[in-house]
Amino acid sequence: MSNPLLDFSGLPHFLEIKNEHITPAIEVLLTDNRAVIEKVKADKRIPTWETFVQPIVDANERLSRAWGQISHLNAVMNNAQLREIYNENLPLITQFYAELSQDLSLFKKFKQLRSSAEFNALAPARKKIIDNELRDFRLGGAELPAEKKQRFLQIQEELSKLSSKFNDNLLDATNAFSIYIEDADTVAGIPADVLQAALEQAKSDGKTGWKFTLHMPSYLPVMQYADNRDFRAQMYRAYAIRASEFDSQTGSDQDNMPLINKILKLRQEAAQILGYQNYAEVSLATKMATSPQQVLDFLKKLALKAKPYAMKDLQALQQFAAEKLNLQTLEAWDLAYVSEKLQQARYDFSDQEIKHYFPEERVLAGMFRLVEKMYGIHISQVVAARKVQYWHPDVKFFDIHDSNRQLIGQFYLDLYARSSKRGGAWMDEAIARRRLDKIHTGKDDIQIPVAYLTCNFSAPVKVNGQLRQALFTHNEVIVLFHEFGHGLHHLLTKVEDLGVSGINGVEWDAVELPSQFMENFCWEWDVLATMTQHIETGESLPRALFDKMIKAKNFQSGLQMLRQIEFALFDMHVHFDYDASGNKTVLQLLEDIRNEVAVIIPPDFNRFPNSFAHIFAGGYAAGYYSYKWAEVLSADAYSMFEETASDGVVNAATGSHFLEEILAVGGSRSALESFIAFRGREPELDALFRHNGMEAS
Repeated sequence: MSNPLLDFSGLPHFLEIKNEHITPAIEVLLTDNRAVIEKVKADKRIPTWETFVQPIVDANERLSRAWGQISHLNAVMNNAQLREIYNENLPLITQFYAELSQDLSLFKKFKQLRSSAEFNALAPARKKIIDNELRDFRLGGAELPAEKKQRFLQIQEELSKLSSKFNDNLLDATNAFSIYIEDADTVAGIPADVLQAALEQAKSDGKTGWKFTLHMPSYLPVMQYADNRDFRAQMYRAYAIRASEFDSQTGSDQDNMPLINKILKLRQEAAQILGYQNYAEVSLATKMATSPQQVLDFLKKLALKAKPYAMKDLQALQQFAAEKLNLQTLEAWDLAYVSEKLQQARYDFSDQEIKHYFPEERVLAGMFRLVEKMYGIHISQVVAARKVQYWHPDVKFFDIHDSNRQLIGQFYLDLYARSSKRGGAWMDEAIARRRLDKIHTGKDDIQIPVAYLTCNFSAPVKVNGQLRQALFTHNEVIVLFHEFGHGLHHLLTKVEDLGVSGINGVEWDAVELPSQFMENFCWEWDVLATMTQHIETGESLPRALFDKMIKAKNFQSGLQMLRQIEFALFDMHVHFDYDASGNKTVLQLLEDIRNEVAVIIPPDFNRFPNSFAHIFAGGYAAGYYSYKWAEVLSADAYSMFEETASDGVVNAATGSHFLEEILAVGGSRSALESFIAFRGREPELDALFRHNGMEAS
């Protein structure tokens, strides 16, 4: 039986991949990889790129691509059997990479190559890869004595299991809650298209009335629009206690707090084994920021700026709630509702009104048109005749060609929420750009990069018996642009070596630069005017409505910034100066941080850490500050487009400059070097404050 996971000749074979293919494929690839490693280690010659680095790169890429497909399916088509097989193989993968990073013989060979005559003749990208490898060997424990290596390896395996369990618990908890409403008064205020989707969900379950869940397209409109306060409170509580001791929908073994405590203790132990004082120092070893204190100082500077604006935002909410809505006290489940009502009253428009101008097809066409103009590329959806294989019928696939009609990139787009898909939005690589080495692959060609772009938006609904295309809120449009920015970073790279191609090798606190940069265009008239079309009238977004949106752009920006700072401070402190073995709990630490910087304190039952997958199950541990750090970079980079704007902000010359100095170079040089090459100076905070409606300091 041929195994589709072992076929690397083209795109993934999603329709052919069966659960029974996974373990045999991983076994073959791990065996092959270990054989390659032993072969290069046994080679007595002075190591060169061709004889030493390239064979390892080729072998690791095959494993990475196969495991990437499995991980992707686990994230977007999760089911009990796949999850079980994934979790069985995860420790094997973790162990292999941990062993690799601890292999003293390999480490010595990399050091030999670094000090050899050949190193000086290598291209800058390859020099950067070798330097990154030496750093990662040290961070992987290569220099540790044998007994410490063993313990370090155990920790890495345990951490990967705990992170996977954290994600599983969160997905299960999100899926476990649903409520069927039959009373029309209870759903009063909720937009018609949301109710239609809820009606269809209930019907598919054989129920009457409306079905609501904790998935964002269902949950958020309830919090924003439901006039029934008790219903909002019920939904809020269900969402806030997911995967916690209060969550009666799931079993006691699905409480994420014990996992959090174990994760923190193990990360701290791993850091100390490596000779660091805390895990935050380990995390920052691969980032632009140089110390935890520098990050804390940065965040506190932002908090000092944002807090007065946040207090004004809250006062305005409280006053409006008391005077116009007869709500004398503002509870957590009132905030989104009152905010929506205040926005409507202050700016004379609603998010729901805007939503009708953003049908999926028009939005995608407008977004593609924007980047086509900026970067001289062409994007086209692949037709069915091409027989690309998808994991779900909703998925679409696109080609990117350059100005010479050469294929330079491809991406999958999976936009809608479903119960088998984990929450949030993300970009991941399916295939990375590289030059195929004729000696090792039989080809002398460029491997085309391929990306996965995944969101959790509302799906198309039936209206009067006809399926209507999906409508996006303006915030969802921003999310889409954000993920597409990540995608372009991966897809438009011109680097030909895997280790620093696209987002690979880019410092984590700079990786959000291209994504957050793209968000800015969602507020430009010359962009929005061409990507809007009312779903019923066919009219473009009226200029008067756009002007209202712009006036409202920084509505509650103080509160929003402070909220992100709160999360980032929690993440940094919990990995820097928090003692997981001490008397203070994670919740008490979060409470202390909120008392210092927040103006809104959630109710006692709120268990936010239990769903903070970014840091406990993703790659953002001691790195959540990256969103704000990169926002400084992106706002400052975007200000160059504002400065060079002539006929609209979409300037092809500045776009080409951004492409060449930021996107194309990937991780082949430091992010700071790339930023300075584009902007002509180091980053400044002024643009960030200006974009958020705050006075520059």
